[in-house]
Amino acid sequence: MSEGTMQRAAMRDDHRAQRDERDQRAGGLRRILVCAAAVPVMLVAAGCSSDSGDNGGDKAQQSASSSATGGDNTKSASPTVQAAAYRKLPEVCGVLSGKTLGELVPKGSKSGKEGTTDDTASRASCSWNSLDNNGVKGSQFRWLNVSLLRFDSDTSRGSAEKQARAYYQKQVQDARSVDGAKNANSAPVSGTGDEATSVRYDLKKKEGTFKQHTVVARVENVVITLDYNGAGLAGDKTPSADTLSKAALKAAKEVVASVTSANSGGSGSGADSGTTKPSPSKSASKSAGGSSSKAPSASPSKSASKKS
Repeated sequence: MSEGTMQRAAMRDDHRAQRDERDQRAGGLRRILVCAAAVPVMLVAAGCSSDSGDNGGDKAQQSASSSATGGDNTKSASPTVQAAAYRKLPEVCGVLSGKTLGELVPKGSKSGKEGTTDDTASRASCSWNSLDNNGVKGSQFRWLNVSLLRFDSDTSRGSAEKQARAYYQKQVQDARSVDGAKNANSAPVSGTGDEATSVRYDLKKKEGTFKQHTVVARVENVVITLDYNGAGLAGDKTPSADTLSKAALKAAKEVVASVTSANSGGSGSGADSGTTKPSPSKSASKSAGGSSSKAPSASPSKSASKKS
């Protein structure tokens, strides 16, 4: 082989060696670039994984907090109303003393007749008749009726006192709107329970002219309706309206005292009304209805037998 040929062969070998070295360096560079490109992808993936874990932790913390505080599923407390102050009624035919009955119904102080009821703890009534017969000189007639209505607190109707106030107003309105009433007069009464109103009027019937007096009073959650009337029959003179009114107001105060006494541990009719409140009622039953007893036909008042 000539020297020129040998030189050209050596040069080809050198070129081939240089090319192989370049190829190796290029391949290494490509691998480095590929690896470098893969690193951000891995970092992104790791970042996403980290965020996902944090969200899960937040949700777990929120769930734990919700459980600790009751969450949105906690039900609101049931509505409540103030308990009834008075839990019972006194013996209705014993709310007036013998002395008072002797003044109002002198010939019938022992004639008390209790009205029928299916719930004596909530409603009751008693009536008395008196006829003082003077023969040819005529006679004096008196009639007295006491009705008691006690209310209990109820979530749908409201507090016992609220119901009693509404019924009190209704009874007063009924007493003021009796058909055929003449010379009607009504006025508030002080010192008789929490509130009281007296209504008086004349009512002419075939037996004679009746003088009617109605006192409606409320003490706590109990409403008292007292009806009292009198007439001079068979030619006897008509009784004084002022005298009847004075007697009715006195009796109403006595009934209020009896109701208060029955709920404060006291005893006896006509006891002085104290300032100590009885223990509130724990029950929240439905409110009581009115008295089912009917007033005698001699009574012109509609309020005596009204129901709530």
